[in-house]
Amino acid sequence: MDIRNIAIIAHVDHGKTTLVDKIMYHCQLFRDNENTGDLVLDNIDQERERGITIVSKNVSVQYKDTKINLIDTPGHADFGGEVERVLNMADGVLLLVDAFEGPMPQTRFVLQKAIDLGLKPCVVINKVDKPNCTPDEVHEKVFDLMFELGAEEWQLDFPSVYGSALNNWMSEDPEVKTENLEPLLDMVVEHVPVPKVQEGTVQMLITSLDFSSYTGRIAIGRLQRGTLKEGIQVSLVKRDGSITKTKIKELYTFEGLGRLRVKEVKAGDICALVGLEGFEIGDTVADIENPEALKSITIDEPTMSMLFTINDSPFFGKDGKFVTSRHIKDRLMKELEKNLALRVEETDSADKFIVYGRGVMHLSVLIETMRREGYELQIGQPQVIIKEVDGVKSEPVEELKIDLPENVSGKAVEMVTMRKGEMLSMETRGDRMVIEFIIPSRGIIGLRNQLLTATAGEAIMAHRFKEFQPLKGDIPQRLNGSLVSMEKGKAIPYSIDKLQDRGKFFVDPGEEIYEGQVIGENSRQDDITVNITKTKKLSNVRSSGADDKAKIVPAKKFSLEEALEYIQKDEYVEVTPNFLRLRKIYLKEVDRKRHKII
Repeated sequence: MDIRNIAIIAHVDHGKTTLVDKIMYHCQLFRDNENTGDLVLDNIDQERERGITIVSKNVSVQYKDTKINLIDTPGHADFGGEVERVLNMADGVLLLVDAFEGPMPQTRFVLQKAIDLGLKPCVVINKVDKPNCTPDEVHEKVFDLMFELGAEEWQLDFPSVYGSALNNWMSEDPEVKTENLEPLLDMVVEHVPVPKVQEGTVQMLITSLDFSSYTGRIAIGRLQRGTLKEGIQVSLVKRDGSITKTKIKELYTFEGLGRLRVKEVKAGDICALVGLEGFEIGDTVADIENPEALKSITIDEPTMSMLFTINDSPFFGKDGKFVTSRHIKDRLMKELEKNLALRVEETDSADKFIVYGRGVMHLSVLIETMRREGYELQIGQPQVIIKEVDGVKSEPVEELKIDLPENVSGKAVEMVTMRKGEMLSMETRGDRMVIEFIIPSRGIIGLRNQLLTATAGEAIMAHRFKEFQPLKGDIPQRLNGSLVSMEKGKAIPYSIDKLQDRGKFFVDPGEEIYEGQVIGENSRQDDITVNITKTKKLSNVRSSGADDKAKIVPAKKFSLEEALEYIQKDEYVEVTPNFLRLRKIYLKEVDRKRHKII
């Protein structure tokens, strides 16, 4: 059978999942009366809410006489671990580039991985129906980028199509609009190489995991050579070289959105194995008699860490089901199995764990998932990982691209340079500016909120990890102090009204609060404790209604990422299934003074 294995890579929001939708409709995966909606593969709640892909997915379609295995990958830098491991299953990549934005930081990152693995690129210039777009210029930029990344000649000789995945057409010429996606699929069949099958015994690298509550863990990968049959004994070669014997109980290949149970799988196809015991991503499934290991997957190092600890606030256990340190530890260990770019380190305290990840987004998706599963926990301020390179203390540095209206570009440049960023280039596109910087990862924490405020929500920010460079010195932190609650009780409108000139509040009237909770932002630099649980004293001298009515400014509510980027060193974010609260690590003012960080 004719097979093509192809991964779809692109910067976030350039249309990968939409394109997969249209290919599935074109290849008639669904009956005519089935309306499955759009973004079929974004089947996790958080993916639909955030509008991004978080976990890579496999789907297979039949086009003419060819089976095409498509792998949809995430485009966000923080989920690079997903992209790196699934590219091992592909023989070629479809590189999607927005006809207006051109190659972005993330395009560069995923393309570098594909070129290093020696995959054949096919370029799709998407969204050519956008006003002011320049498909030909973008095509040249993609060529320049590949050349810069060290692509070989056969990779630089890439085929390309133009079109709009959303409007369901692709063509070899951006001026000629066609009826469907056939030019794209023809390009895939013609230019993506057929899987190379080597002679020899069974070899398959496990590149993905799935879990079923009926059959347990499922290993997914591409069979490099040999034939797998249901019920045979195989060896499992671990990353450290040790070998264990195990048995394949069931064998599946991908068929449409689901899996099809088969008796045997030939080399070159992507398959799922049920029944293997004790495997991890990066292990090799090999022959029972003379096992030979494949090269394991290498994943980029994490760049950021956060402290996860049990919820010990006065409101613990009111909301969640899982509140003990054992629950949190078990959940983090379970996550390690499938989240390759994550590391967990235990501390000298039994209820604190340091979790390392690729960035705030990467870790906040994990926290949000845990929160929805009923966990309660507290998170410390995100810290950048500092490591020694050749005896010099170094920190991660990122490439940052900001796209914003020209009239506010000065403000953005000032903000980034304050945070030790260096400007590399400035380019005008219509009435917008695209500015490139190099900035320490520390400087990016909390930058997005300030930028959006300064540019009235117009700025678009993209960044990716570049390398470790020597420490850049101090970066100014949040300027304003916190308003901290003095008492436990209910927030009273009368008190909030009287204290509004002190700063902005984060809690609504009537909300339950506790001593030490951060309930607002002070308009000055230092922290201040306030009491908003005080009611108005009524006496026969003063009637209750004679004063002015309380006019209260609506409370400022944070999303999880905003809260993590907002907190200071002496604060935690308390996360429960229904609430996000900010609090001081030491709830009593006496303790805070005693442990003050000087």
